Amino acid sequence: MTDQRLNAEQIGRILDDIMEVEFSFLHTESMAMELAALQADQQRFVLQWAKRVSSTNVQLAYEFASRAVDALARMDGEMISAWCLHAMDTYDRAGLHPAMEVIKDLEGFLEFGHLRASAALLEQVSPVLTPFIHGLSGRKLSLQEDTRAWTDGETLYLPEMMARLDSEEENFQLYKAMATHLWAHTRYGTLNIDPEVLFAPYEDQQRALHWFHLLETLRLDNYLRRDLPGLYRQMQQLEARLADKEGSAILNALRGELDSLTTAADSVEALSRLYDRPAPSLPCYAGGMDLRQAWQARELRLQREEARFRDALRVLAEELQGDSREPPERFDLRERNPDREASELPELELVVADQVMPVPEHVKQMMTSIQLDLTEIPEEYLVPAGEGEYDASLLEDEELDPDDVWGGTYHEEGAWFYDEWDFGRLHYRKNWCVLRELEQEAGDAGFYARTLDRYRGLVRSLHRTFEVLRGEDKVLRRQPQGEDIDIDAFVEALADMRSGMEMSDRVFSRMHKDERNIAVLFMVDMSGSTKGWINQAEREALVLLVESLEVLGDRYAIYGFSGWARKRCEVYRIKSFDEPLSDRVKGAIGGMEPKDYTRMGAPIRHFTRMLEEVEARTKLLITLSDGKPDDYDHYYRGEYGIEDTRQALFEARVAGIHPFCITIDKEGADYLPHMYGKANYVVLDDVAKLPLKVSDIYRKITS
Repeated sequence: MTDQRLNAEQIGRILDDIMEVEFSFLHTESMAMELAALQADQQRFVLQWAKRVSSTNVQLAYEFASRAVDALARMDGEMISAWCLHAMDTYDRAGLHPAMEVIKDLEGFLEFGHLRASAALLEQVSPVLTPFIHGLSGRKLSLQEDTRAWTDGETLYLPEMMARLDSEEENFQLYKAMATHLWAHTRYGTLNIDPEVLFAPYEDQQRALHWFHLLETLRLDNYLRRDLPGLYRQMQQLEARLADKEGSAILNALRGELDSLTTAADSVEALSRLYDRPAPSLPCYAGGMDLRQAWQARELRLQREEARFRDALRVLAEELQGDSREPPERFDLRERNPDREASELPELELVVADQVMPVPEHVKQMMTSIQLDLTEIPEEYLVPAGEGEYDASLLEDEELDPDDVWGGTYHEEGAWFYDEWDFGRLHYRKNWCVLRELEQEAGDAGFYARTLDRYRGLVRSLHRTFEVLRGEDKVLRRQPQGEDIDIDAFVEALADMRSGMEMSDRVFSRMHKDERNIAVLFMVDMSGSTKGWINQAEREALVLLVESLEVLGDRYAIYGFSGWARKRCEVYRIKSFDEPLSDRVKGAIGGMEPKDYTRMGAPIRHFTRMLEEVEARTKLLITLSDGKPDDYDHYYRGEYGIEDTRQALFEARVAGIHPFCITIDKEGADYLPHMYGKANYVVLDDVAKLPLKVSDIYRKITS
């Protein structure tokens, strides 16, 4: 496209191509006439965005182009770009009809766009808020979007957008404060009040709920001031920004009057005294409250957790019986922190015959959750369940439909959501891929040993080669003693002496054998195209790598990857970073077998996240593959998949991770330089060379 202004005929030809009029039968003549009146740069802008939107949906692009002239008169280019991206994101999340509503409602987006300019968005802050909430004590909570802020005791519901303050950072802090207060509802007993008992004495239940919510907010503020003082100060600063002076004065007076509130029952009692007073507004961070929904969730949770806890005790009792002892009829509890403050949760241990039992982590989490709901674990909960005592549906998580991936609890069921780069729209598809991490089952138990025997000469050679690499020579400077003079340190010390200061004795240098500080993750292609000899060569190469890395001492992990379309991306754990080489790992290597397709972007993003959590000076992500990205989805094949993979690798490099690819695809030189860079891949022309070369390649890229 040139810098010259286009006429209606030229624009019409471009629009016909973008709108695929030969198949869509859309008419572009009138919009071409409108666009012909624009300046050249405006024409280019509209046509570029029409093309980007058409990569998502042609009809959506048509509606955009028909409104583009009006949009240019009322919005700047940045806001129009946000309008288009919001429509495409809506299409990904909810389908064509809601996306069309976004494009058609220009007035609505003008209002939304002005808010969005300084707003914090839940989808963007969730990766920060979620681990923050998980780091707080109590029950592990999930985050989910809703039209209002509230919690049922298991999920924190927050609005899509927070735009009450002037900057994105301030609005994020308001999100954080609101999420913290909702967490406090679950931690300090707010949701343990039966709403029917609470509301019974009052004619106006909404008024009673508002007062109870306000009283609980002030009570929880006292705990947050003690337990999270820094965040509490931020909350008060936010309130000072958003509250009027009269409201602040009323709240401060109430704080002084109600400073003795310690339990939710205290708030219920105070409600009876304050109900007839005019109720002041809630602080900005208080969120909302739905006691009936929360009580229903609590009743279901108690039923479920009693069954699961007693069944877990049954398993522990059976394990004791396996040690030639009589299984206990009941367990006892012992408190580890008897000197705790009243608001702290007791740290409980399970005891049998005065001996403390080791408790699995998931059982500890259940004990914490029961304490939050009941303040203590009832005596009847400590009796192991009898065989078949509970409905099996209470003991197992509900089986979810694989297509229903957008439910709020689905992430907690073991799935991760990852963006995917759409090169046509030059933008990410948000939460587009659903990835699950599975454990690779053991297979041929003798494969590992047979491979070592087959390559025993090479293994011995690799051992000798890698032993040399175990340490790196490093010059330590400014030492009090050593083999050589550190000239820079000596000159500085001499200058100090001549100026009247004491001369330093740290003027030597010496060689030090530094420990390697490398973490490497091998992602192994397990797509259907590796069936046969390729799969065997990959497994043999892994055996040689494992033997080499065990000598070298580098931290390493091995995962396979495959999948079927965007909702079923899968990675298979063969060995994690913290896992030692064991019979399980050896069996998992022997059990690797071809699966489905090669959608690479989501696994690379997943492995990047894993490597970011590892402390190491050098981090490597090495791919063993037989070909380019591919999937059942026809659009992922070819340029789309290559560009998504390239973007995922770019994200890895930004995170300080070095990607490298070892492939046997003879056509790899056509696309690998674009994806990995010219020096970050190697193509083996014969699959039989893979086991022989892969350890040598690793040695070269880490030395």
